[in-house]
Amino acid sequence: MKGRHLVAIIAAVMVLALGPAGFAQTTNPDTFVFVAFGEPDSLDPAYAYDTASGEVIHQCYDNLVAYEKGSVERMVPALATKVPTVANGLISKDGRTVKFPIRTGVKFHDGSVLTPEDVEYTFERAMLSDPAGGPVWMFFEPLFGVQTLKDLACKVAGLDKIDDMTKLDPAVLRKVYDAVDKSVEVEGGNVVFHLASSYPPFLQILAKGASWGAILSKKWMTTHGAWDGKPDTWIKWYDPPKEEMALYDVAMGTGPFKLTKWDKSGGQIIFERFDGYWRGPAKLKTAFIKYIDEYNTRKLMLQTGEADAIMISPMYLDQVKAIPGAVVQEHLPAITNTALLFNYTIPVKGNEDIVGSGKLDGKGVPSNFFNDVHVRRAFNYAFDYDAYINEVALGQGSKPHGPIPAILPYCDKSQEWYGHDLKKAADEFKAAFGGELWKKGFQLSILYNTGNDNRKTAAEILEANIERINPKFKIEVQGVQWATYLDKLRASALPVFFMGWHMDFPDAHNFVFPYMHSAGAFAGYCGADMIKLAKQEFDDLIAKGISTTDPAARAKVYEALQKKAYAQAIALFYVDAQDQRVYRDWVKGYVFNPAYSANYDFYEVWKEVK
Repeated sequence: MKGRHLVAIIAAVMVLALGPAGFAQTTNPDTFVFVAFGEPDSLDPAYAYDTASGEVIHQCYDNLVAYEKGSVERMVPALATKVPTVANGLISKDGRTVKFPIRTGVKFHDGSVLTPEDVEYTFERAMLSDPAGGPVWMFFEPLFGVQTLKDLACKVAGLDKIDDMTKLDPAVLRKVYDAVDKSVEVEGGNVVFHLASSYPPFLQILAKGASWGAILSKKWMTTHGAWDGKPDTWIKWYDPPKEEMALYDVAMGTGPFKLTKWDKSGGQIIFERFDGYWRGPAKLKTAFIKYIDEYNTRKLMLQTGEADAIMISPMYLDQVKAIPGAVVQEHLPAITNTALLFNYTIPVKGNEDIVGSGKLDGKGVPSNFFNDVHVRRAFNYAFDYDAYINEVALGQGSKPHGPIPAILPYCDKSQEWYGHDLKKAADEFKAAFGGELWKKGFQLSILYNTGNDNRKTAAEILEANIERINPKFKIEVQGVQWATYLDKLRASALPVFFMGWHMDFPDAHNFVFPYMHSAGAFAGYCGADMIKLAKQEFDDLIAKGISTTDPAARAKVYEALQKKAYAQAIALFYVDAQDQRVYRDWVKGYVFNPAYSANYDFYEVWKEVK
């Protein structure tokens, strides 16, 4: 933190020295500085599942295919020389076999040459490690029709449940490996995927922007402590702690930039151009991503030219529009939404700083606080959606209709989500826990990651409205570092948590699954009772939606899921957000792509000397 404070002081001094901000000019045309907030969780593509991590991985790796500039539909080859289609014969007529011809002559950052075996290793290693709560479910679903490696092990071993994978018989472990091995195979210069059934968005799952599809070097991985590639050893690397994964804080890809250093104490990541890049060297030589939570410091760095681009919340757009030479792009069509999710089974022991007494006694909340649908509905009614969208998002978004963003097909826009109504909120609170909650009250802490002022304000809106309903209701809003927030989230310790869901691929399935399926990305954070509810109410419908290619049938499925999401108040969906970018006018070549978690593709942008 000392380093970041120093940056703030230097920036302030520079403003005084330079006088009017209009005198700012680029000082180094070869170096790009992007100032954001929220540091990465992990740089290992098999583990990383947050946009901050994806932003870094994007610069250092390539995928098999990529999106044409600005498009989320049209694809171009990348490490594969062709985009597979049924027409070119690389996708079988039944859609279950997909073949990628692998490009030759591509080098990794260490000088080694890409092979089809590297591609095979990348996907097999990801599936065999399968970090809990990570992105690898997107490989298991199309390839096996399951969500996790444990599900696959149950399937091949004929078991209903596995408590501990490490205690499985070696013969079963070998069967698991064999199944994974057969799903991704090398045939000459091609890599072939064998799917369980036709899966329309499969290519999107592998495309650039999907950090989990970044291609790794088998040789580098096996010599740096990762799975050795042998059939009978993989269990040693199953679901590892993130810090023990080979690529936790380093990178080794074929992408246009090498990772020089993740400077955690200084709050920055440093990139250096890879001159051996197969598409030719980038125009930029060096790039920085600096993480500074405090907005005014980011703004000052933009004013002085110390930063070429900054991440800001919509509430500050008017301020940066007034900076001479600042370019502001707003109302960008992001395919994303933001919600407050509930933990239906809150752990109490060791979590007293958040849930207080852990009882329904007015001094805390019980473990099953959000398992009562009346509490969930009350929270939804207590939120002032219009105030948030107009005054916090400053119109950079719209009120959701449920878990599926309105921009996507199959969102039923005739269905309304909850509205702000404190009387209805009070009625729901009075109905909760047989009336005991209203009589005794509760105390609860809502955490947000520091620097994310939108989440802070959303929490404060809830705090103010709920405390107005009943003086016995107490909410405390607390800011914590992003890494701390994620650690508590992964431990399922948060009673409620903010989560923005940026699409993995542009399909309604990619929103109903994480929010509503028992094996979705958030299910583990929402507790055992949420998983139970999902199995009873949602899972079968979700499976039906992805297994049919009939648009009319799919529309009916997602309409039904939307109604169920409302009836159960599964979460508090409060904005279908739009995006914005803020950068200096000397930055050229920028094209927005909603499929990228990276705010800027350092290969595409450059700086014009003034």
